[in-house]
Amino acid sequence: MADKISKGTTFEAQEVVDKYRAIYYAGASGDFNPIHIDPEFGKMVGLGGVILHGLCALGFVAKSVTDWAGDPGKLKKLRCRFATPVHIEDVITVTGEVLDVSGGRASLSLRVARQNGDEVEKNVMAEVEV
Repeated sequence: MADKISKGTTFEAQEVVDKYRAIYYAGASGDFNPIHIDPEFGKMVGLGGVILHGLCALGFVAKSVTDWAGDPGKLKKLRCRFATPVHIEDVITVTGEVLDVSGGRASLSLRVARQNGDEVEKNVMAEVEV
């Protein structure tokens, strides 16, 4: 939880993609594309198996930010560019830094990478209410 948010403040969070995550997300979102739920199909199309829905991975980022900020209602903006697929059992690390605080909001730059260092989302920015 962020006790005092100021320029230069940093935080880090991790999430492990459990083997059922893509199935849970498919049910919640209605997106049953076989690349997300069928390991054999994912291999056949060159993805190495099932890949996680991009918005589910972005959900990990949102959770990291709101856990750090201490209140889900404080997240006001979130954006990214999806860069690399996330696979089952990947460990996603979100590292954030406050770039600026003004007008009652903090602007954050975020790095989102899996265990091998590959960024799974790029140009990740968020704004939180302070």
